[in-house]
Amino acid sequence: MSFLRRLLGGGGRAEPNARDGDEPPTDPEAVDAEERAHELEMARFDQGRIDDLVRRQQRYADRSWTPPAQGGERRSGDEGAPRG
Repeated sequence: MSFLRRLLGGGGRAEPNARDGDEPPTDPEAVDAEERAHELEMARFDQGRIDDLVRRQQRYADRSWTPPAQGGERRSGDEGAPRG
């Protein structure tokens, strides 16, 4: 919330970097745990949002068939054309 207050100019603080008394100090391990929990929640949301067909398409996308490359050095009409 302090970010929004600084962004919108509210709060009446003289120092922009002053910390609120009610904010706990940031613990890197706690931040990492919160971030992992959020990522897990987002992964679960995505799994619930997409259907089985899309899941199968994503799973087997690397094994999909692609047609062979066409073309080469020779082109149409090159048989009778003089070289040189």
